[in-house]
Amino acid sequence: MKQELIVKLRKTFEEAAFEYKGVECWSARELQVLLGYSKWQNFENIINKAKDSCKNSKQEIVNHFTDVSKMVQIGSGAEKEIPDILLTRYACYLIAQNGDPKKEEIAFAQSYFALQTRKQEILEERILLAERLEAREKLTATETELSELIYEKGVDNKGFAIIRSKGDSALFGGYNTAEMKRKLKIPDNRPLADFLPTITIKAKDLATEITNFNVKKNETLYGEKAITNEHVKNNKEVRALLGKSGIKPEELPPEEDIKKLARRVKSNEKEIAKANSFNKISKND
Repeated sequence: MKQELIVKLRKTFEEAAFEYKGVECWSARELQVLLGYSKWQNFENIINKAKDSCKNSKQEIVNHFTDVSKMVQIGSGAEKEIPDILLTRYACYLIAQNGDPKKEEIAFAQSYFALQTRKQEILEERILLAERLEAREKLTATETELSELIYEKGVDNKGFAIIRSKGDSALFGGYNTAEMKRKLKIPDNRPLADFLPTITIKAKDLATEITNFNVKKNETLYGEKAITNEHVKNNKEVRALLGKSGIKPEELPPEEDIKKLARRVKSNEKEIAKANSFNKISKND
């Protein structure tokens, strides 16, 4: 396919997109023309195949294909109402996949919407990872603050480990740190929090923040025993809060190692770089 045609098609596909209820969409009637179909009936057959593909992918058809109507001119200023369908990016991708690949427009659309869909997947993954990484970094900072506070209150590193483990036991329904690692099959030399879901990381952080707050303001909280009792109490209260939503932290499955996720995102960045490079070439040509 010639570069000039790629640039032209890309421009027309982007200009045809619009936003409907916060979702990027394309009109089926406009997409019909863009994909080189002269008859609506023929294109409607492709749409129906795409709907079947959507259903087979266990996606709700109504979430990607929305029936609407539009007014078109039929001559002498008169207008006629005709059926139309609003299509999400994913719907357009499925239509392209079910179209005739011999058509240059279809061949382009298959790559275009596959690329756009993949970029969306990468974006969503990066957002989820960023939330989890941010929660993990916040917990590290909060626990570091706790270790510094209790050092001034007569607690050494061994005592800090005991406080944290008993706090975990209160949060995880009786499982201490080491027991949770065994339960989730986490290596002994790796932090438990690196494998926990975001909700659990934030729960640990909240309990530790409360402990820090009370240790700073209450001079009677001194020594390992008193601070342990405080930390256990706070973790029990956070566990009870989670329980109101039916969440039991010890029953949540482990998530992928944060370090591995970070490496995968870096790999995904190469895909984004390629996409940006394509966009740059297309816009400059």
